[in-house]
Amino acid sequence: MSSTSFRDSTVVIIETSRTSIRAGIGLHDLLHLPTIDIPARVGLRRTPGSQNGDDAPSSAKVTDYLVGAQLDDALAAGQDILVFWPFADGEVSDYTQAEALWKHILFNRLGLRRAQMESPVMLSIMAGLSRDAYERICQIFFERFNVAGFAILDRPMAQFYAVVSGLQLSGVVVDIDLDHTDVTPIADGFPVHLARTSVPVGLNDCLAYLAHLLRANTSVMSVLSPADAPLAPDALQDALLALARHVWEAGLIKVLAEGEAARDLEDEGVTDIAAIVVAGKERAVIESGMKRRQNAKAQPAEQARAKEMEALDLVTTEFQGKELTLGKERHRFCEPLFDPALLEGIPGVQEKEPKDLKRPLQNAVGDAVAKTDVDQRNYIWQGLFVTGAITNHIKGLGAALSARVSPYILSAPDILNNEVQPRAVKTLRVPDYFAEYRDKGDGLAGFLGTSIVAKLSFNDSGGKNYVSKADYASRGPRTVLGMSPSLL
Repeated sequence: MSSTSFRDSTVVIIETSRTSIRAGIGLHDLLHLPTIDIPARVGLRRTPGSQNGDDAPSSAKVTDYLVGAQLDDALAAGQDILVFWPFADGEVSDYTQAEALWKHILFNRLGLRRAQMESPVMLSIMAGLSRDAYERICQIFFERFNVAGFAILDRPMAQFYAVVSGLQLSGVVVDIDLDHTDVTPIADGFPVHLARTSVPVGLNDCLAYLAHLLRANTSVMSVLSPADAPLAPDALQDALLALARHVWEAGLIKVLAEGEAARDLEDEGVTDIAAIVVAGKERAVIESGMKRRQNAKAQPAEQARAKEMEALDLVTTEFQGKELTLGKERHRFCEPLFDPALLEGIPGVQEKEPKDLKRPLQNAVGDAVAKTDVDQRNYIWQGLFVTGAITNHIKGLGAALSARVSPYILSAPDILNNEVQPRAVKTLRVPDYFAEYRDKGDGLAGFLGTSIVAKLSFNDSGGKNYVSKADYASRGPRTVLGMSPSLL
């Protein structure tokens, strides 16, 4: 049992997802945002022996890998670099690459020193790793990094801890990453590993889909690739992808309600955005619509006209020094999550394995919950939480998903005679009382939850939820299995 106590200012938080790593040092009364956010990738300069494949040589050492800004600069300079994502498959595919990333975080970005390491580390990482994986990770942090204390937390549990309140211990976490979406049901405070699933669709697919839709916007195409100076196909695709990312990051997207598809966007009022732009009326349309919406005492005819203008839902945005006018097609950004068949044949969409898991997100969530015990499902549906980077700039994704899982909920529940069948879905979000995280979306829930658990674990005088140096010295890596918030 650990008996060491640590100062909050020395605690290190590391959140490791499939494609990114967030980190920070120090716990405060107001839990702070991560100070470090880097892609979870490493680079290796190509050697003559690696020309015929993309596999990292087994002889590669930690110091051989490029990480962070060093890797970004090498790629920007056009150097021949092999890039690896050691966590992309939902497990640790290469421990040397993982060590290179964590070493960069601790010693290069946080400025800690191995010889004088006084900081304990709370690491949140994807769920479902083997016991051997937990032991090896523990060994890396003690023997390679010389940390003062160490604990591992399943990342879905960290995300869940950031949003739960009271005695609520059950829910389902939907984590939308760049290329995959992970679904983890939680029952009575434990992840239900047998019910966990994933869908090979993510943020990158939504960006590619919106870029494809923007090709049909003649106003956008005339500005990005004018007839007198058209862009090459590859350059045009890159520009459209960059525009799609700009639209997402600018918060110009809302999630469509179920059934509000393309035909609904095309059948309302004037839809020829190019004609409006050519006539120079886009600002007039937007400003007129806003003015009329603010006038509560408008005449019926004026109100009808205001509704027509509002239906256009035009917005202007500045992109690469050019002003573009976008229509309602931007709100179709999230459609691939709910209907992956829309991605067929779209440029920029990468085929990912396993193909048999490529299904609508609402079906994946419903199937995952259906694999839990019958008497747990009603409580699990009371904690639907959608997170991931996509939620940092799009609000209402949880509500949109909850409406789409209605087939799994009783439409006319008989409360007196049926106590176990789910009757409603409740969505969760990061509470506003976390001041630093207010208006930041729900994508940082993993780091917030990890910080909360670290504050509780490393301040525990009993020391049952982390491994100290003395514990490791006496019992070795296996200690982490019984002394960690993961509750293995």
